[in-house]
Amino acid sequence: MGLLDFLRSAAPASLRLGRQRAPAPDSDDLFDDEFQRKLEYLAIVSRKVFAGRMRAERRTKKTGSGIEFADHRDYNAGDDFRYLDWNVYQRFGRLLLRLYEEEEDLSIYMLVDASRSMGFDQKVGQLVGRRGPKLRHAKRLAAALCYIGLSNLDRVSVSALTNRVKDGMPTTRGKQRIHRVFEFLTSVEPEGATGLEDAIKQFVAQHKRRGLAVLISDLYDPAGFEAGINVLRYNKFEPFVLHLVDPEDGKPDLSGDVRIFDVETGDEREVTVTQSVLDRYAKAYDAYLKEIEVFCTLKQVPYFRADLAVPFDELILRIFRRGGFLR
Repeated sequence: MGLLDFLRSAAPASLRLGRQRAPAPDSDDLFDDEFQRKLEYLAIVSRKVFAGRMRAERRTKKTGSGIEFADHRDYNAGDDFRYLDWNVYQRFGRLLLRLYEEEEDLSIYMLVDASRSMGFDQKVGQLVGRRGPKLRHAKRLAAALCYIGLSNLDRVSVSALTNRVKDGMPTTRGKQRIHRVFEFLTSVEPEGATGLEDAIKQFVAQHKRRGLAVLISDLYDPAGFEAGINVLRYNKFEPFVLHLVDPEDGKPDLSGDVRIFDVETGDEREVTVTQSVLDRYAKAYDAYLKEIEVFCTLKQVPYFRADLAVPFDELILRIFRRGGFLR
């Protein structure tokens, strides 16, 4: 198995070298007062970015009784004659109905990867559960985006994914419901293996109302990340990929004979790490990151690389600058 194959078939390797550092803070401080103050600031920024738009309304591809002209269609018996385009009739002798873009509130679905790889701390070299830096970052990003959606009176729900929908928070609305989001996210523990395709198929079956589906994951799926994203596309959801990237994953501090294991499957392997092996690994890792970005670009899926070294509020601001989360 090549390095890239191993990278895709396993979460970051846990390296049993006895390296110990101070553990991350407990999840109880995830949504403290400082965090909530930052949320309010981000909500204000989002309103400025999208100033001039009515709250809780989004322009969609559906046609209906809006005010923005979208297209024409042939007149059928029973249609409301008030929408006939008489100018077209005078010029071409055809009865055509004017169609308008319908405006509706947006449904936002947060799909948070809760597999075991999200609970791994590369610096400590072991699983730390809910204190894993990836999972903590994912929870903060999800909470921030939920708050912004709730502030705009959108419908928001959160689902924790492994190779299934592990748990879900029902759809809610209104800024005061953010504490419900906090409670749900705080309770999420990492477990099981990543299986985006099966998990998202289950999610799609549970949610008939289409909307924006924000996938927050490290994308370490042995079956490939593409299938899960395609499930959202084929079922007419609007996928938005927030790819969690730990800089430590691409440059493990290793040398000599070590034993590594897959944190999700428990598979073990003994390897001899040399500088040449590390160089090949770094190239394979960079190629994998590029592969994800290229796939999303080709499929016109908004993609954002969320580096764990960047604070969550700065990441949210960067998402706004790039566009794609709110329409």
